[in-house]
Amino acid sequence: MRSIFLTVLIILCKSALSQTPELLWKFSTGACIIGSPVADDSCIYAGNTTGMLYAIQNDSAKLKWKFITGGSIRSTICINKQQLFLVSGDGNLYCLNKNSGKTIWVFHSLTGFIGDTQHDFADYYQSSPVVYNNAVYFGSGDGNIYSIDIASGNMNWKFATAGNVHTTPSVKDNKLFIGSFDGDLYALNSSTGNLIWKFKSTGHQYFPKGEMMGDPVVAGDIVFAGSRDYNFYAIDINGGYCRWMKQFPKGWALPVTVNDSVIYVGTSEDRLLLAIDINTGNIKWQTAVPFNIFGRCAITKRNGYFGTLMGKVYGIDLTTGKIQWTFNTDGYNKNHLKYFKPDDSYKENIGEIVGSAENIAKLYNETGAVFSTPLIISNKIIVTSADGNIYCLRSTN
Repeated sequence: MRSIFLTVLIILCKSALSQTPELLWKFSTGACIIGSPVADDSCIYAGNTTGMLYAIQNDSAKLKWKFITGGSIRSTICINKQQLFLVSGDGNLYCLNKNSGKTIWVFHSLTGFIGDTQHDFADYYQSSPVVYNNAVYFGSGDGNIYSIDIASGNMNWKFATAGNVHTTPSVKDNKLFIGSFDGDLYALNSSTGNLIWKFKSTGHQYFPKGEMMGDPVVAGDIVFAGSRDYNFYAIDINGGYCRWMKQFPKGWALPVTVNDSVIYVGTSEDRLLLAIDINTGNIKWQTAVPFNIFGRCAITKRNGYFGTLMGKVYGIDLTTGKIQWTFNTDGYNKNHLKYFKPDDSYKENIGEIVGSAENIAKLYNETGAVFSTPLIISNKIIVTSADGNIYCLRSTN
């Protein structure tokens, strides 16, 4: 990924960044958090890269319980009634009691004693589990897609691809959609695991496989997915053909949020959040920010909230895309000037500071990058960060 060596687009927001939310509390986990926070009525759940899962009381920020796995957690937790499902880098799918954190069962995938492998340094996420019709579905670094019985932890079926499967599946009408780093988006029968169709990405000079890295999202009869080939695809869920696609000249368009007839798409190198008409692909508006967007935009009736890998969270007007406020993580406040100028552009010697592409993770950790999707609970905005903190903000609009 070329982002560290590309020229940064400097965006100066002319309007005042008003109505900045109040920080109610923050909870430190001590290590990078990649996955998004989830919550039930009383607790917020999030895991970090040391393999620790935390249950935090959302009214007091007190620790209720924690659970340790044998590998890095770079996925988002799935809650189903009293069960909590967790994918870990040790190759296991855990089913826990959400109230106590006690183990109900553990499914050992083929990589269970080896560990879930990453495709490369920019393969940030693991597949997050999804529950549908009494089964939990997830993808693995061993190249397989799994269906597991939620009661027993026994495998219903598995389907092999030719690459890491680190996207989070979407399921609709007994069809499961999931992308692989082999460059294919798969539609499977959710009951049997049989292939219905697969869609091959175009590929790119720098990424000839066209790795399917963006989580597929279904809206109506279209499944949307972004690829490393710089293309964003709208694919017919029945026929598996491309309805329309958009190419982004500088990089990847991966995170997608659906809102009625509009989807909100975040980009990396182009550093844009776009509102796009679902059926036509026409752009309604686009908002530029100084750095890469990898997490989805969380939405309310009027507003949207998203983070960037620089360690900033933005609040926007969903009608216009206008930025209303920004919030800086602790990592940004502490280490921003180590890598960036005061105007958020890179320092001239950024290549020397970072050293190599593999060291970009250090930049992200130190500046409190937000890989996750903010969680909205009433008037609260919960954000996880690579600086290891869970932040709770009180929205003022």
